[in-house]
Amino acid sequence: MWRNVASNALTFLVVAVFLFGGLLLWAQNEYSAEGPLQAPICLEVPRGTNMSRVSDNLSGQGAVSSALLFRLGADYTDRTQQLKAGSYLVPEGSSMSEIVDIVTRGGASTCGTEVVYRIGITRAVVEVREIDPETGRYEERAEFTPGEGEVPEVYTAVREANDTRYRVALAEGVTSWQVIEELKQVDILEGEVEVPEEGALAPDSYEITPGDTRASVIERMRQAQELILAEAWADRADGLPLESPEEALILASIIEKETGNAQERFDVASVFVNRLEQGMRLQTDPTVIYGITKGEGPLGRGLRQSELRGATPWNTYVIDGLPPTPIANPGRAAIEAALNPSGADYRYFVAKTLNPADGHNFAVTLDEHNSNVAAYRALERARDN
Repeated sequence: MWRNVASNALTFLVVAVFLFGGLLLWAQNEYSAEGPLQAPICLEVPRGTNMSRVSDNLSGQGAVSSALLFRLGADYTDRTQQLKAGSYLVPEGSSMSEIVDIVTRGGASTCGTEVVYRIGITRAVVEVREIDPETGRYEERAEFTPGEGEVPEVYTAVREANDTRYRVALAEGVTSWQVIEELKQVDILEGEVEVPEEGALAPDSYEITPGDTRASVIERMRQAQELILAEAWADRADGLPLESPEEALILASIIEKETGNAQERFDVASVFVNRLEQGMRLQTDPTVIYGITKGEGPLGRGLRQSELRGATPWNTYVIDGLPPTPIANPGRAAIEAALNPSGADYRYFVAKTLNPADGHNFAVTLDEHNSNVAAYRALERARDN
């Protein structure tokens, strides 16, 4: 009798083990299998929440087949305590394993509302935009100029949300004074900061969070520019008439202000390098303008002949060689162009048309350049008549 009982118990145990093994294998497969989500969603993970609430949210949106299995899988892989607050884009068909990775890996939110403080050459704007999970593209909800008129209600509303992301975006060619003046308008930042040296800040997009200091943001911009300049200087062409990275930064800032055309930056760099090598003055209008404004906003009008002849440390119609400082904050492309010019023999250039986006006509000789200038003057007369 006891032998039969033992035999039956052993049989039951074997069956139970096999059943448990099969159940475990099914759970593992289900946890890693394609999920039921039919379209992308934006999943909000509030601060202070837990994996249980996240799993219920996912189940309610049809993103997981089992909230319990989602939680067990997160526990089994030791990810439960790694949950990160934010808003995350969950693609259609995401497995439970993939979703756990999305909400625990950290980093910036990948969907939801974003506020971008754009600092441009002629104006600054604040954009409030939201990503569409279906298309993955941002849709604008509001845009306004800081310090002018009433702040839109949508901006006030998203400022109170926990999952709103914030960025400061610098355009290539902005001056350090412009950056500081506009950072004063960013109401999620704190503290004061002095205007840094011209050229010291890297134009780019910087993630910020409420409570960051303006000084810390400026320091990040400064460190980024130092790294870009150091890398470009290490990879520079041989034989350039530039004695230091600082001189390269000055030349890059002039290139930045002369053209926004990526295809011709290297030719513009060659013009200035050739002029430096041949002892010719650079004769570039943006340096004259900087001598007048000191970078404190755009000139807003054309240059006068008296200004072209006026003596300032930055007037390259008057001084020899490079001006004493950069005239703006150049981007990576302009810095790389300054240190790796095309090698063309050009010494002159003038705009092709009245539209700056159309680029420039380049010339080796003065006669060629005078012909290009005459063609440009004809376009100006036709416009004015």
